[in-house]
Amino acid sequence: MANKTPPKTDTVLIIGAGVFGLSMALELSSRGYKDVTVLDRYPPPVPDGSSVDISRIIRSEYADPVYSQMAQEALKGWKSEYRDYYHHTGFVMLSETASNPYIDKTLEIIHDQGRSLKEFVNGNGLKEMYPDLHTDLSSLRAYYNPEGGWADAEGSIRHLSHRCSEAGVSFVTGPRGTVLSLRRQRSRVVGVNVASGDFIPANQVILSTGAWSNLLLDVAHTASASGQPVGFIQLSPEEARSITKTPVMINLSSGIFCFPPTPGTNILKVARHSYGFATSTRSDATDRAVSSPKLDSNNAKKSFLPQEADKALRDGLRQLIPRFADRPWSNRRLCWYTDTPEGDFVVDYHPQMDGLFVAIGGAGHGFKFLPVLGRYIADRYENCAPEILRQKWRLRLPDGSGDLKIGDGSRGGPPLRMLTVEEQSKL
Repeated sequence: MANKTPPKTDTVLIIGAGVFGLSMALELSSRGYKDVTVLDRYPPPVPDGSSVDISRIIRSEYADPVYSQMAQEALKGWKSEYRDYYHHTGFVMLSETASNPYIDKTLEIIHDQGRSLKEFVNGNGLKEMYPDLHTDLSSLRAYYNPEGGWADAEGSIRHLSHRCSEAGVSFVTGPRGTVLSLRRQRSRVVGVNVASGDFIPANQVILSTGAWSNLLLDVAHTASASGQPVGFIQLSPEEARSITKTPVMINLSSGIFCFPPTPGTNILKVARHSYGFATSTRSDATDRAVSSPKLDSNNAKKSFLPQEADKALRDGLRQLIPRFADRPWSNRRLCWYTDTPEGDFVVDYHPQMDGLFVAIGGAGHGFKFLPVLGRYIADRYENCAPEILRQKWRLRLPDGSGDLKIGDGSRGGPPLRMLTVEEQSKL
């Protein structure tokens, strides 16, 4: 299948109802594939998926020309089909140092594209445009782009799943949709084993399982799960109005980012784009210890953060929105990323297993491409993607090079840490 377009009569099983799985399901259906089924533990929006929450950053600033171009294409979709879920507030990158390698490369790419960002050596210059910023940003350098903001992730995924249903995509959820392992005949994947009932056969199996991927397939050398801290604070309507006209902001030195309060609910969200926390979970399918959220429960229900992560979120709020830094959390939890060596997606046929296609590795930035992601993944599935993507998104085999390098240079905060046994018991 490596150099052929799969027959459109194939039975296609997509494991995972997140942004990768749903966007691909819709695109394949639109291209004439007649038998596409999505499997997941929960109906979309999957409550503990990395694609689901009250908000996700939408931006086009990347230190990589491919993602920069994709993000600009996606922004057009956020402003059109997904406009009901998109909030065009502007986007600000902050740095505690005069030079930041990620920002420097981003500015270089933006300049090459004939675009520009407004730069403030003193971050307080942002207050001219955002008078609701009641904090001292004088020690931070700021880079502002009016073309950006945030999206209602849960609402966007719900809209995408409805489009899938309208296009004829089938969904199987609950125990029957909970995949425990891949069914193989020699070197070919022929379907999946599920928690309830007989195995489900397929001509093509597509793995879009995000942070759960290593439970089904050994890809730890190229994709690994990490939990990233996120906290929510309930504001009153009056409090929310006092900071409603603020941009999405991220301090690339600390990794802390925050959003304006969510309209309607008045919830203030703060999170950290960092190297996160790992777990050690035994995978029955691969018979090895992997980092993964749990498969048999809703991980979003566990309101636990390591103490230092909780403090980091508080410190970040104290810097960006100090008025609410000491308010109690209405909720807090770990959001699960799928990290990759350079922050690139992994979208490729498995080089050693026929009938298996992998589409994972959102690396903390996959959701923002929702309006165009399916087209790019399906092009790779049909072997018509440009060579730069075939190489960039290839599924590598282990090469003995050692630990996974995490991210594209945009992460901040402390290095990856394995949670203790006691901490893991709270998840």
